[in-house]
Amino acid sequence: MTALMLQGTGSNVGKSMLVAGLCRAAVRRGLAVAPFKPQNMSNNAAVTVDGGEIGRAQALQAMASGLEPHTDMNPVLLKPETDVGSQVVVQGKRLTTVKAREYAALKPSLMAPVLDSFHRLQARHDLVLVEGAGSPAEVNLRPGDIANMGFARAADCPVVLAGDIDRGGVIAQIVGTQVVIDPDDAALIRGFLINRFRGDPRLFDDGYALIEEHTGWRGFGVVPWFTDAWKLPAEDALDIATPARPDGLHIVCLKLSRIANFDDLDPLAQEPGVRLTMLHAGQPLPADTDVVIIPGSKSTRGDLQFLKAQGWDEDVRAHVRRGGHVLGICGGFQMLGQVVDDPDGIEGPAGATEGIGLLDVQTVMSDDKRLTTVEAVHALSRQRFQGYEIHIGRSDGPDRARPFAQVAGQDEGAISADGRVAGSYLHGMFRDDGFRRAWLAGFGVSHGNASYTATVEATLDALADHLETHLDVDKLLSCAR
Repeated sequence: MTALMLQGTGSNVGKSMLVAGLCRAAVRRGLAVAPFKPQNMSNNAAVTVDGGEIGRAQALQAMASGLEPHTDMNPVLLKPETDVGSQVVVQGKRLTTVKAREYAALKPSLMAPVLDSFHRLQARHDLVLVEGAGSPAEVNLRPGDIANMGFARAADCPVVLAGDIDRGGVIAQIVGTQVVIDPDDAALIRGFLINRFRGDPRLFDDGYALIEEHTGWRGFGVVPWFTDAWKLPAEDALDIATPARPDGLHIVCLKLSRIANFDDLDPLAQEPGVRLTMLHAGQPLPADTDVVIIPGSKSTRGDLQFLKAQGWDEDVRAHVRRGGHVLGICGGFQMLGQVVDDPDGIEGPAGATEGIGLLDVQTVMSDDKRLTTVEAVHALSRQRFQGYEIHIGRSDGPDRARPFAQVAGQDEGAISADGRVAGSYLHGMFRDDGFRRAWLAGFGVSHGNASYTATVEATLDALADHLETHLDVDKLLSCAR
């Protein structure tokens, strides 16, 4: 019934991966360990065993701990819908949608469910490893904080601070954090570690000693860059690794402004017979594209307008006329239809937006959110696979007569009359090795016997080995209470 929190000197300093590696290291010590993140902001969610949703990073940490994802592991999930507003998910269920200013007023009321989830995990496990969000040095956000020191104080949870040396200025990151935070918050910090060092870590000995001298905190080690990090599922679309390959099936994914649940892409990126490109705003569709994937979105009508602003709707239609293929997943499926209608303003202002028009279906949004894991059968290959649904809206029309899959005996998704355009609400399909092989075989890509899940498990083991080599893991974990 002990806990330890890892906070960072900023966003994206590698906290999620460090916690995943420490979870696996703790499991190796015979501990029943669980991950926990009080508040996460991500549109890449995972469906949990108790029928809710949490951030994808916590699902990976659960895997590292030998657990199924549970809503208690991430009790507050913020899913950005616009530049100024987010959907608030509490213990796996949508609570409300608020603007940033409104969330500041809502935050204090969320500490109760956060602590409720945390204490349930504590009661069931030997150790809870907690991940902060952003940085405790953002002292302007300290009032009502539930993500960093506010939670640590409420839970009486000791803290280790992680700095990212690859960004530069790591001495100022750590020393400066101590300078600006409240002394009572600083008293919870047991030490620090340095992450993402490139080259010989001994070259930083003087800087390491300087941090210890100025802060009085002990250092737990310097972690070199983990080169296999790209093999782990990415929580941020910017972190999806696309290995440079000169040839192979060229799959291009449109990076929408509110891209969501893009874990479909990680397994494809690892395929030696696939060249995956994430197409960014302002870039035209490459002429040698074989398959276009339009991924999920947290704001379907907003991203449909974004897609059109890039000229991608014309590019995709021209791609199909040249004989190319398109797969729309969830929000991408909705965009491929004739119209996306949101009469009640569920995702934003009420209204309807004309779709790309490559599938003869129409989508109507509703407040009824479908959130479930599924067993499906791919209609073309008859391959069984596992996936999940996490969406609002219903799509119907003539092309539904040619389904993408069957789920529980019911038709799911749609395929165009020429067979080149397909849409499905099913996420996670490419994580299923059998389906991925069958789908790629349809494009002439041969596949070995590699298992995506086995690759992730092996990478988690390698990550734990990496941390054991470069950190004093025993001393670090001994800080828990």
